[in-house]
Amino acid sequence: MTGSDAAPTRIDTSRPHPARVYDWWLGGKDNYPVDEELARKILAADETVLRGARANRRFMHRAVRTAAEAGIRQFLDIGTGIPTEPNLHQVAQGVAPESRVVYADNDPIVLRHAQALLHGSAEGATHYVHADVRDLDGVLRKAGETLDFDRPVALSLVALTHYLSDDPDGDDVYGLLAKYVAALAPGSHLILSQVTPDLSPEAIGKAADHFRRSGTPFFPRSLAEFARFFDGLELLGPGVIPVHGWRPEAEDVASQAEGIVPVYAGVARKP
Repeated sequence: MTGSDAAPTRIDTSRPHPARVYDWWLGGKDNYPVDEELARKILAADETVLRGARANRRFMHRAVRTAAEAGIRQFLDIGTGIPTEPNLHQVAQGVAPESRVVYADNDPIVLRHAQALLHGSAEGATHYVHADVRDLDGVLRKAGETLDFDRPVALSLVALTHYLSDDPDGDDVYGLLAKYVAALAPGSHLILSQVTPDLSPEAIGKAADHFRRSGTPFFPRSLAEFARFFDGLELLGPGVIPVHGWRPEAEDVASQAEGIVPVYAGVARKP
């Protein structure tokens, strides 16, 4: 079963959007000149971004398989981005065809492609909601039409938190994630990755400047700042670690020879 939420609003091509910039880095075609311009500027400042984007996708695959193999049958992916196969639902339903998956993103172009591409297994469900992560009540209400929040859910925000500030009068990213986790049943999993300045401070500083000048807030975080997202949860091994090293498979081990990826990753279970 598939589904989508609401009709798409007008796509703003006057300013870049993170989902479309990310699409360009992954070699996709669903972006606009303004997105490509920013993507190229950041690539010139930080040559790690292409392998970072690929490493993030592989981490998502490994983390979702881990959750599915642990018995999770419901998945909420916020900040989905433009579909790139294999998508999260394909990974989850590849382990357990009955898995129910909800995607959420705030870019109308993602909605346009979700309607055409997010076809799940006959046994499970795949749904898309057009919503912003900051609209916690709206996301949970719409996702609740497909997911049962009285049962465990794997909540993933892969490469999303670095677009949210920790200002209590702004995004309050720590408070926001704590509210999402509070809405989850015991046994649920939290899957996160986040850009860090720790491993490549000069390049990440330049990339952050490009994002901010384009009108996209960007907040790289240290190891301690990233680990704070998992307070009160049980971290799965190997804990909070650079993304290449989180339960690496052969491709991840081989790609480490290309150089560092300034991204942390972690998965935790709600007790």
